[in-house]
Amino acid sequence: MNAREIIEYMESLHNEEQRQVLMRFFKAGVGEYGYGDEFLGLKVPQTREVVKHAWDLPLNEVPELLMSRWHEVRLCGFLILVDKFEKQAKKRLENHAEAIAKRDEIVMMYLQYAEQANNWDLVDLSVPKILGHWLLLPTNLGDREYKMKVLDELAARPCLWKQRMSIVCSWKTSQQGDPSWCLRYAEIHLHHPHDLMHKAVGWMLREMGKRVSMDLLRDFLRQHAHEMPRTMLRYAIEKMPEQERKMWMNIR
Repeated sequence: MNAREIIEYMESLHNEEQRQVLMRFFKAGVGEYGYGDEFLGLKVPQTREVVKHAWDLPLNEVPELLMSRWHEVRLCGFLILVDKFEKQAKKRLENHAEAIAKRDEIVMMYLQYAEQANNWDLVDLSVPKILGHWLLLPTNLGDREYKMKVLDELAARPCLWKQRMSIVCSWKTSQQGDPSWCLRYAEIHLHHPHDLMHKAVGWMLREMGKRVSMDLLRDFLRQHAHEMPRTMLRYAIEKMPEQERKMWMNIR
């Protein structure tokens, strides 16, 4: 199965009723954050099934999927990159020279085509497992400072989705016990104007608290709860006891 065959097959699954549902769900109307996106009407399990059968697609064909007009085809491309990265990130391959080079190639492709991840699902289903995992692994591209520079550049871009990448990639680092990435980019995006970023930052703070330390989350809240957007704060404290949640919400 090559890229062209994948696209033709996915186009053959077009479902108009589901397409209309997705257009509403992903806010693709005039003036909404997903305006201009086009959908075939495929559900995520259908796309994942395509990915399963495209395991041997050459890396150099993936950009054809990422550049597609269709949301679901772009998702397919990003999930193929996830699959390829994860295969090179197995424990036994973490320090393997060939695997490191292949992971770096996938990361560079992901960054090159990052603008094609132009909705929250495309970001959330790909960035933790590619960029987030890469932050924790050996690389030939640079040290921790280089990795931070990559995320800083994403965070500073005017593109909402690249900004979201910089915080959501911390889902993986927090899972592995490293809170530093979450705390850094939560602070950077603390005053972001968009509700989607408020939700993302709050979600990542909640995950950091759950996976690493509730005390670290409380320390962050003691410093910033008074200035956090209410949605961000509400997401961050979601797993706390009810009385504590009320206390934090009343700080403002």
